[in-house]
Amino acid sequence: MVTTQSKKFDLILRGGHVVDPAAGRDGLFDVGIRDGKIASVRKGLKGAKRVIDVSGGYVLPGLIDTHAHVYRHVTGRFGLEADWIGVRSGVATLVDQGGPSAMTIAGFRNFIVEPAASRVVSFISAYLVGGMEGHLYPSLHGPEQINVKHTVKAAIANRDIVKGIKVHAEIGGASRWGVETMVLAKEISHGAGLPIYVHLGQMWPTKGKKKTNPDAVIAQAVDLMEEGDILAHPFTRHPGGFVSAETGEVLLAVRKAIDRGVRVDVGHGSHFSFEMARLALGQGIVPNTLGADLHGYNVTVPVEGSHDEAYWKNPFADVAPFSLAIAMTELLMLGMSFSNIVAMVTCNAAEMIGMSDELGTLARGRAAEITVVDRVAGSWELRDNSRAVEIANEVVVPRFVLKDGVQHLPDSPLLPAPVEASREAA
Repeated sequence: MVTTQSKKFDLILRGGHVVDPAAGRDGLFDVGIRDGKIASVRKGLKGAKRVIDVSGGYVLPGLIDTHAHVYRHVTGRFGLEADWIGVRSGVATLVDQGGPSAMTIAGFRNFIVEPAASRVVSFISAYLVGGMEGHLYPSLHGPEQINVKHTVKAAIANRDIVKGIKVHAEIGGASRWGVETMVLAKEISHGAGLPIYVHLGQMWPTKGKKKTNPDAVIAQAVDLMEEGDILAHPFTRHPGGFVSAETGEVLLAVRKAIDRGVRVDVGHGSHFSFEMARLALGQGIVPNTLGADLHGYNVTVPVEGSHDEAYWKNPFADVAPFSLAIAMTELLMLGMSFSNIVAMVTCNAAEMIGMSDELGTLARGRAAEITVVDRVAGSWELRDNSRAVEIANEVVVPRFVLKDGVQHLPDSPLLPAPVEASREAA
């Protein structure tokens, strides 16, 4: 008889299909956890204080969403509650893109990072105002709003939670100040020793009578990028993306950037287009990572009885509700393999944020951050940000996240049940 004291594991996840691209593991295994760390991944594990049967499910390293907006209240409608799109939606780690700045990073640490059950890190904004609804106020995102010295200092002082620099390269800004903000962002990047994450796709109306060429703007911007930097929104429906509006071909400048080690993040958000995705994927553009890019302008959150209720009834929401799991479902529907998609939200994402030694795999000795999902067969309706509709034959549904010894069930107000997110086709 095995006594409690002699149990080998605190917890065993039994009978699941483990997909761990970093470890080259794809098959049925048990996962044994002891003292909050992965102790063993093999078949037939025995001797645990607690066993969770995950048969039929897929056991993955804790999912990492590489594009989130969680500086709630400070960034206006943009910021969402971190755990809504984190552990309560099947995601262990969130990367806030451009919410905090050199002026507001202390508040981000104290009011967002520390209280969250999810792990939260950030690509700090290149602009002193951070992500304060800048799509409404272009002047907040000009070169005069960037202080290289102070942002470098803030990034270095907060290296545990600052993993890169967020900046924009789009035609509305370029019509005002060319690529000067990109130049300054690269100065911050060099000073802090961190990559930049570059938004593509028009945000602001162009200024002046002279027409701005989107292809030329992108070519100038990506020419400044280096190995490890990240281009976002490759499948954007807005002008100024990977695919030239004139030729329908992926821009040569983008291909050259990728060849020299620039990474690509989906950055779904209000940009994603099935048409653009098929064009880019068909021409060999395969993203490295998959950020869901949820924010208050593309989801609707009901808050009953709250003074914010009218605020959350957002008539401009493109996707409501949404999740990283639905973004994974869309890539499956577009023909990407499940193992490649898992790599995008685990080991590739960990590498992007410089945390491969901590996250992204179920290797022995690593923290037991685990996401379990189901792949539910059926006919599911998916809708992109252009309102185009596609039918998928399966949908990814989170079952739970295990983090810091705590099991978090998917109960986010943003997380759709399959019948709500994707109505069965008649």
